[in-house]
Amino acid sequence: MAREQLTKNDVAKIEAEIEDRKVNVRKKLIKEVQEARAQGDLSENFEYYAAKKAKNENESRISYLERLLRTAEIISDSSKKDEVGLNNTVTVYFEEDDEEQTFKIVTSIRGNSIKGMISNESPMGKALMGKKVGSRVKIAVNDKYSYYVVIKNIDKSTDDSNDTISKF
Repeated sequence: MAREQLTKNDVAKIEAEIEDRKVNVRKKLIKEVQEARAQGDLSENFEYYAAKKAKNENESRISYLERLLRTAEIISDSSKKDEVGLNNTVTVYFEEDDEEQTFKIVTSIRGNSIKGMISNESPMGKALMGKKVGSRVKIAVNDKYSYYVVIKNIDKSTDDSNDTISKF
């Protein structure tokens, strides 16, 4: 099994989520289970089962995040000022489609293509890492298909305060 790559910032976000889930969410969900249980007959008590399910999902998320931290490889998110690196927003020109798109390069745990955040382990993320503005980069999707992009801009001043840890 490959170890998940996390930056120090990813670790801090995961630790904050674990703390919130243990201190705030857990207490709230335990209270909801107790209140639903107090309503009487558990055999037909939907609120009780829903509260138990939410409590169990929270505990599963805590376990998942703790295991993730124990097994992760911590990587640096620093890069040269003129090269694509982690947490940089990159504008690329797709030659085939004659269009530009902007992506943020993140660790796989934060990847979310719908939000324009691509993993450093994806074909495009791997190909762009370490490249400079003006570079023509081949993106090999698989053995039979590849395409070219040109790096138009690298923004190093990205704010990742709203990025979330996905997976699971």
